[in-house]
Amino acid sequence: MNVIDKRADTARATAVKPPAHELVYRRLRDKVLFGDLAPGEAVTIQGLIQALDAGMTPVREAIRRLISERALRFQGNRRVSVPVLTGADLDQIVFLRKSIESQLARRAATRIDAAAMAELHQIDAALDRAILSGDVAGYLRQNYLFHARLYARADAPILAELADDLWLRFGPSLRVVCGRFGTQNLPDRHKELLHALGLGDAGAAAEAMERDVEQGMDQIAAALAPGGAAT
Repeated sequence: MNVIDKRADTARATAVKPPAHELVYRRLRDKVLFGDLAPGEAVTIQGLIQALDAGMTPVREAIRRLISERALRFQGNRRVSVPVLTGADLDQIVFLRKSIESQLARRAATRIDAAAMAELHQIDAALDRAILSGDVAGYLRQNYLFHARLYARADAPILAELADDLWLRFGPSLRVVCGRFGTQNLPDRHKELLHALGLGDAGAAAEAMERDVEQGMDQIAAALAPGGAAT
């Protein structure tokens, strides 16, 4: 490889790699999304700096972005927390999820190809293994990945972005569900959804997604009810 080729490879690698502040944002976002930060638990900005092994400026920027997305709340005294969902919050999230995610499933059913179906089956198999082994972190990540990959096939970026924003709002509470019910009883209606997708049945895919949303959100509501929450 000559010098020009090496420089071109370096330029491509630089172009693909996100800037440092974006990487810090994504890492903090994942901590919120997958429940590493428990709803209602205040954490210091300095604590996040240490946990993320990052500088003050990118961490503050990441916090600012997540506050604007309503995924974090400023508590004062240099502390932030993940908001605790109320019953009214859950009602609205259920309505939006059923509307948006069922439509994404409907659209994906008429657009998905064999390679994407194979990937979804692989993710679902990894999800099953996480459930059987009691791997909470694995369950949360594989469940999110399944939905994200499916929605990417819907060719509806605005709807997919809205769905992703909603996951950031209720995702932390899935940790509470894991504490309340254990992995053996976690929501997973993906087999029905995969069957509908394999048939290209848009209506059945939308219905399966709606049932998946209902089951998951019902368990969140039960876990967050007085006397039912466990972390």
